[in-house]
Amino acid sequence: MNPRILAPLAMMAALAALPACSDTAETDAPVDAAADPVAGLAIKTAKARDIANLPLGTVPGIVILPPEARVAVTAPFPGAAVRVYVIEGQAVRRGQPLALVRSAEPVQIRGNLARAQSEVGLTEARVKRLSQLADEGIIAQARADEARAALAQARASLAEQRRLASLGGVGPDGMMTLSAPISGRVAHVGTETGGPVDGMEAPFVIEAEGSYQVELQLPERLAKEVRPSMPVEIMLASEGGDPVLVGGQILAVSPSIDPATRSVLARASIGAAPGIVAGRNVSVTIKGNGGARGIAVPANAVTKIGGVDHVFVRKGKTYEARKVTVAATTSEQAVIVDGLKAGEIVAASSIAELKAMSAE
Repeated sequence: MNPRILAPLAMMAALAALPACSDTAETDAPVDAAADPVAGLAIKTAKARDIANLPLGTVPGIVILPPEARVAVTAPFPGAAVRVYVIEGQAVRRGQPLALVRSAEPVQIRGNLARAQSEVGLTEARVKRLSQLADEGIIAQARADEARAALAQARASLAEQRRLASLGGVGPDGMMTLSAPISGRVAHVGTETGGPVDGMEAPFVIEAEGSYQVELQLPERLAKEVRPSMPVEIMLASEGGDPVLVGGQILAVSPSIDPATRSVLARASIGAAPGIVAGRNVSVTIKGNGGARGIAVPANAVTKIGGVDHVFVRKGKTYEARKVTVAATTSEQAVIVDGLKAGEIVAASSIAELKAMSAE
């Protein structure tokens, strides 16, 4: 056959074969996707496990200082601040000077002290003389008794003036040194150099470090179950990456519900740890004292769908969303009390992709 005729025939045969190949590829692809719809997802799984001593729940809290951790530094007499040695946030040790204050009243007290000392000396001499005369029968014994009573009054006045003079480290020139009563940090400075210092207001407030409490907001369902001495736990993130577990216990539970938040306030003590500072918001897990049991899964396995907690449970080659009831959550695990059984496999990664697939 003529080669010029064979070449066009071969090209036509090749073009006719292309649609057939394309139809085969389009048919095979849906079959593979239907066989394993999550084949392209690198899903990590975890087995739900049974745990004892089920926590009562996880509630929000804020780290605060206990009442005894804040100490006010007051001036015994009003005056003017000659020098201020510290600023807010500065660490101080016990006995460290905070300010130097000048006052006119201590000078008057020094004068009263000198007069009281002189009065005591004079009264003692008078008592000695009158007692001797009364013993000799020259005067009545009542006059000696009156002198002794006057001596007791003079000594009481002297003791009072001495106590006033010893307040605040007052010097003879009326200078007072205000010092830190405890070691800690300066939380408040209410005066400045040259400013007034009122004896009724505290110019300094010192906060002790190392002792903290947590103020909890308990929902109504938990308020009647939480009792003092119940253990609590707080999981804190650290710079090294490993979370830090801080323990404590319930100190007190309020007997009434806050009408604004519809919650019950409670107070728990916690120990000092890196990252614990007053004012920090934390999640507190109340361990409880009972022996209830629950199902533990990784915390990232639980997700919200329609505002309700769900987990994705493996069924064959797919995962189905299942509604669960979460009792408590920490940074590592969530405790489920309803909707999941021990031994079931749940997805612990690619949760967003599974949510998108379940919504289709």
